[in-house]
Amino acid sequence: MKIDLITGFLGAGKTTWIRRYAEYLIGKGEKICILENDYGAVNVDMMFLQDLLGDNCELEMVIGGDGYEAHRRRFKTKLISMAMTGYDRVLVEPSGIFDVDEFFDVLREEPLDRWYEPGNVIAVIDAHSPDSLSEESRYLLASQIANAGCVVLSKVQLAGRDEAQRTIALMNECMEKFHCSRRFGKEVLAVDWGQLTEQDFDEITRCGYRLEDHIKYQVEQDNAYKSLFYFYLHMDEQEIRSAVKALFADPNCGNIHRIKGFVRMDDGAWFQINAVRDKIEFSRSTSGQEAVIVIGEDLHKEAVDRYLVAHAVYHGEL
Repeated sequence: MKIDLITGFLGAGKTTWIRRYAEYLIGKGEKICILENDYGAVNVDMMFLQDLLGDNCELEMVIGGDGYEAHRRRFKTKLISMAMTGYDRVLVEPSGIFDVDEFFDVLREEPLDRWYEPGNVIAVIDAHSPDSLSEESRYLLASQIANAGCVVLSKVQLAGRDEAQRTIALMNECMEKFHCSRRFGKEVLAVDWGQLTEQDFDEITRCGYRLEDHIKYQVEQDNAYKSLFYFYLHMDEQEIRSAVKALFADPNCGNIHRIKGFVRMDDGAWFQINAVRDKIEFSRSTSGQEAVIVIGEDLHKEAVDRYLVAHAVYHGEL
């Protein structure tokens, strides 16, 4: 059974890409499973994909919350339980702070090495990646693209060609910084996703992966990244819109990379939040999960709490 890893930094658009990629595979008659593999205590990305469920598509998830090793064991256990299901392909969407080497390490372990083989590693990178990325973020970017068979830039239509080229230059700077010999150029797919052709997707399904050396850097030990989660928020639409915009604008909250989740409205409908600093999206949804997650570096919990905790039944951090 082939496993494709869809990796990329927080808010790059991995879930949106998986939707398009999965729709192509389903249309070709493949039976697939999308495995949401997140370090967080709750996974709202799975809710964004619910409408893909059908005879040829299933959804599974692994969630963390109690350390790297425990999460890795759960990931392996989940793959073992899925081994006899007869999927043609499994698509793994990890956390945005996932080290790609973990993917290969787990698949080399018994008994998974008898049942699975790595298929493609596809890295989704925001074409509007800022030059001011922290040391930890530069490392994560390097580790996610080094082994990719294909790098797909997201939001190209918003960033423009010059900015996309600057992002590719940033990728190469990160390769050099962490002593990886790989360099990127024309092989990066830098087009509006709405213009991708069937031939493009066919080539992506055969892109494979690379095994490249680079400096290893244990981001988790520095505790630079945190997730703050808020369950059962009691806010109306205008209140949550204002709070999300204020969180990104307030430097006292830290470097927020992503805010995502759902709030249930008084009329029973779901209000969906899917936001990064340069693109804040709100929409109505027919399904959801009463949780909002704030993810970032050097988050100041007390400052973030001022906007959300008074409206939440339960809140916490990872």
